[in-house]
Amino acid sequence: MALGTLVLLRHAKSSYPDGVIDHERPLNHRGRRDAAQAGVWLKEHAGDLLSAMPDVIVSTAVRAQQTWKIISEIFVVDHVDDERLYDAAVSTIIDVVRDKIEAGVDVLVVSHNPGLEQLAIYLTQGQATANPESALSHMPTSSLVLLRFKDADWSDQSAELIEFVVPRG
Repeated sequence: MALGTLVLLRHAKSSYPDGVIDHERPLNHRGRRDAAQAGVWLKEHAGDLLSAMPDVIVSTAVRAQQTWKIISEIFVVDHVDDERLYDAAVSTIIDVVRDKIEAGVDVLVVSHNPGLEQLAIYLTQGQATANPESALSHMPTSSLVLLRFKDADWSDQSAELIEFVVPRG
């Protein structure tokens, strides 16, 4: 059975209002524009690089929720929220997606750094950082990383970097 594709999407740019805890920080104006562009990119590439209806799992942080809300107005797909994705380590993100990927389901995760960036680099060890234009050593806000799995080992070199984009509005 073929393994699913994993899409890692870092939430869009957030603001830092005084007195607001990290989990509750909202998107800023640029973040809202960039999230819309990420939605356009996903809609244009759905069915090409990934399933037209991937399983979407979103961090419960306000900025991740707002990012997905804007994207889902363009790229209409249901989602589930998962509080484990807020400030998640690589091992936690793997725990969240492993069963779906191994069952051949494409999964899109909307979450945070450093976990997303570390997972992308870990799974593509050597490949992601060998190409300086991929810039996975820094995954900016709104960036999307598409990984196609070669095996279910969940170790370095288990996935191939298919696409790395940073949509900007």
